[in-house]
Amino acid sequence: MGESKKYDVSVAAKVHYVADQSDPSGNQYVFAYTITIANTGTVPAQLVSRHWIITDSDRHVQEVRGLGVVGQQPLLKPGESFEYTSGASIPTPVGTMRGTYQMVAEDGQAFDAEIAPFTLSVPRILH
Repeated sequence: MGESKKYDVSVAAKVHYVADQSDPSGNQYVFAYTITIANTGTVPAQLVSRHWIITDSDRHVQEVRGLGVVGQQPLLKPGESFEYTSGASIPTPVGTMRGTYQMVAEDGQAFDAEIAPFTLSVPRILH
């Protein structure tokens, strides 16, 4: 098996608009997202930190870096997954999020798990 599959983590996102926490007249749109992180590699790996790039439709970028996710640094054995829900606020009704999780495998190898871009959108804004 190649090295690329030894250190492999997949990330899936589901997003929903939180209308009761948003204030469109004040340019505040709140979104909740649920992330599922799965260790699809062959060695245990721990999520150490995160780096998010949040872009609104005016192309303003917020970068968020920090340790772990929701106060945790989960250790995932091969085949295990971890799910959490968090949120983001942007000043436009549409935006995107993408980023990376910084992982450390049990053997000490550090690697990034890519978070593919996903859309933040108020319902019925995009077709």
